Amino acid sequence: MASLKNIKLKIQSVKKTRQVTKAMEAVSAVKMRKTQEQALGARPYAAAALSMLQRLAGSGDMARLVVAPAAGAKTCLITITSDKGLAGALNSGMNRSVEKVLKEKNLLPENTIVYAIGRRGADFLAARGFDIKQRFENVSDQVDEAMMRSIADDIVTLQGSGEIGTCLVAYTNFRSTFEQEPVVRQLLPLDQTVIAQMVAGIAPVKGKYAQEGLSTIAPATYTVEPSPEAVLRELLPKLFGVGLYHALAEAKASEHSARMVAMKNATDKAGEVAHDLTLVFNKARQAAITGEVSEITSGIEAMR
Repeated sequence: MASLKNIKLKIQSVKKTRQVTKAMEAVSAVKMRKTQEQALGARPYAAAALSMLQRLAGSGDMARLVVAPAAGAKTCLITITSDKGLAGALNSGMNRSVEKVLKEKNLLPENTIVYAIGRRGADFLAARGFDIKQRFENVSDQVDEAMMRSIADDIVTLQGSGEIGTCLVAYTNFRSTFEQEPVVRQLLPLDQTVIAQMVAGIAPVKGKYAQEGLSTIAPATYTVEPSPEAVLRELLPKLFGVGLYHALAEAKASEHSARMVAMKNATDKAGEVAHDLTLVFNKARQAAITGEVSEITSGIEAMR
């Protein structure tokens, strides 16, 4: 009977766990829908804004204003992960992609400036000797615009002073509810190649967010007022902020989607475990009943 009691306690424990994961799945589903709409709603604006710079860069005046990184300038790396767990392989996949890029581009602690949004990415890089210039919590369910502007202003200032030449952003791109893709993309310096890659990364979506017919062809002539220098000086920081905001929105939608899927899988698995334990319990109980019946039958036969 002790064995039956233990099995019954395990069944009760698994069922309670299933109730928790089911509730977390429902909460994540609500958050996922909100952040998905936010990320998908930001895509047309991001595509149009980045396309605008691509068209401007097509003119000779704008092209010569895109400054190449100075010799000895450091690389800035922005990592976007989550502070919370229970999101499957979301953060580990992102960290593996970052580690791959570090090796490919030979990024070392002495030539890299790191801005870490989210504890998982910060801990990953700190454990490898990188000095985290700034850490930011990523516990909110929405994109923190004030944090985004602070990071963007700081990095644009560092690039203007020549301290950094290239800025990379590592985030999880939202493809669908069941598919999130870890990517590392260049944000600075902005040129036609970088803009083309970023626009291409904003995948078209069916329905009201579809981006069919988006054109980035530069016109034959482009007149810029008051001057190319003035326009670019105002435009580049804003477009850098647009790119960073887009990455944050995509990462947030991916986080909630991954957590919802992970909790759904956990709920389904808990149901399977409870079902299997119930079968084991019934078999053990039937065996115990059969043993007791056999003992009673044996006693009756002995009394005869």
